Amino acid sequence: MKKLFLILLFLSINSAAQVSYIDYLSPFHPTIGQSGMVVSQNQASSDIGIQVLDMGGNAVDAAVAVGFSLAITLPRAGNLGGGGFMLVYLQEEQKTIAVDFRTAAPKGILQDDFLFLKNNYDQRRFGYKASGVPGTVAGLIETHTKYGKLPLRKILKPVIDQARRGIKVSYDLSQAIGSANQINLDPESSDIYLEDGSPLIEHSLMTRKHLAWTINEIANKGQQAFYEGAIAKKIIQAMEKNGGYMSAQDLKDYKPRFSTPIQTSYRGFTVLAHPPPAGGAAVVLESLNILENFLLEGMGPNSGEFLHLFAEALQRGHMDRSRFMGDPEFYDVPIQKIISKRRAKTLAQGIDKASVTPPENLNPDSLFKEGENTTHYSIIDKDGNAVSNTYTLGYSFGSGVTIPGTGILLDNQMNNFAYQYGEEGVINRSASEGNRFEPGKRPMSTMTPVMVFDHNNALNLITGSPGGSLIPAAVLRVITGIIDFNLNLGEATMLPRVHKDWPYKSLRLEKNISSDTAQILADLGHELEVSKTMGSTQSILVSPQGREGYADLRRPNAGVAIQVD
Repeated sequence: MKKLFLILLFLSINSAAQVSYIDYLSPFHPTIGQSGMVVSQNQASSDIGIQVLDMGGNAVDAAVAVGFSLAITLPRAGNLGGGGFMLVYLQEEQKTIAVDFRTAAPKGILQDDFLFLKNNYDQRRFGYKASGVPGTVAGLIETHTKYGKLPLRKILKPVIDQARRGIKVSYDLSQAIGSANQINLDPESSDIYLEDGSPLIEHSLMTRKHLAWTINEIANKGQQAFYEGAIAKKIIQAMEKNGGYMSAQDLKDYKPRFSTPIQTSYRGFTVLAHPPPAGGAAVVLESLNILENFLLEGMGPNSGEFLHLFAEALQRGHMDRSRFMGDPEFYDVPIQKIISKRRAKTLAQGIDKASVTPPENLNPDSLFKEGENTTHYSIIDKDGNAVSNTYTLGYSFGSGVTIPGTGILLDNQMNNFAYQYGEEGVINRSASEGNRFEPGKRPMSTMTPVMVFDHNNALNLITGSPGGSLIPAAVLRVITGIIDFNLNLGEATMLPRVHKDWPYKSLRLEKNISSDTAQILADLGHELEVSKTMGSTQSILVSPQGREGYADLRRPNAGVAIQVD
């Protein structure tokens, strides 16, 4: 009997040991490291960021290298011919800086040109007339000059080597090329991305010798090469030949803007985001302020009850973005009113937990009576300095135009202004007062790089996403998943996403949301629309375990790279 008891005890202990070894708390596993970490939409570019950290570079050095590398590995969004927004956290100074390197409208566009763009939708989307003045190179290089550690030539060398050596075309890249019809309209782009009229096939080698030349020029001569030197000459020559609006003076005059982030508190955490013209940032902060008025304890992150509140808050955030966001150098953006607790409380009081709010019942003018193809990467270095950067060409592959001899794809951000401003009866963001077209202006964008600090003011979360108007919903879902529901970074990232815009009635939801939850939302009056995947957050969470990185599974080839001391 004693022998049988010992056998059973042994089997029980062994079984328990096996269970504790093979069972994990979640199927979504963040990558955990104790030193530098890079999370981007392409593993090869993340690896280059770690190379730079291993050279002794800091987070800014790595961010510059990753930004240039993504122009090679993820050309539909990574870019030198576009623009974006960046947050830089300096650990020693306990300071966060916002960097606006958004594309700008050429200054020489006259009334006749404006009318042409307004009345010719395709001309402001594709081809040379679609492009604004690129800000990526100026933004990355000036940030490096201010806050980087290593010489520019040193951090760009692995990127130049990558361009010369070439990359293997992934399934995702081949499919993206095939879906971007504007590539076929430009001979230079066709030479790079097509072979015999068809997209480059998966596993084939794509070398980028012209882009290597461009990056080498920048490595040796800085941003002057792009905005005044040999690269600028090629850009302007192509513009003049093809009827584009950008001038040599536009390039010479372009400057990134350095400022203070906007912020709010949320359940004891401090959430920092980029100021206008980053309209998506205002949506995230305003939505958090609204949600803070509700007790979420007891709700599940995927419950119909919570997602209804989430959608209602999001809709109200988009309402204010649609009317009152724009370039602060051209329009007095009432950003502090938009992200105020007072505004949020007023909007929250109009939310019915048992019923959807029709968009026509929301009045954006009440503000004054009290107002998708992008990419993001997150980086932290061993000393705690961090970068959250989102940049874009606009559409996938932007305008489709590649400047001959440079490998530079240009943006199509001239499409992002509100061309219907002043037209009677138009109330959506195409008629936005804040985002109406003006020469030299930077268009509003939903790009939303974010940093979250904990109750002790220590850096807690770095995140952001591509996805156009879907970006705020993706970022908001990660933040609330972590703060409100205590999920790990992988779980928060992979929560099914929903999106509610204004003044539209439909509630978009990813198809992996449960049918029971969808039915509850429908019963509350939401008009459901099944969506493709929303966004692709690339995030780092600083936790008691170390640095946790998670690359969203919604888009292939994203990856986390860690530094091993």
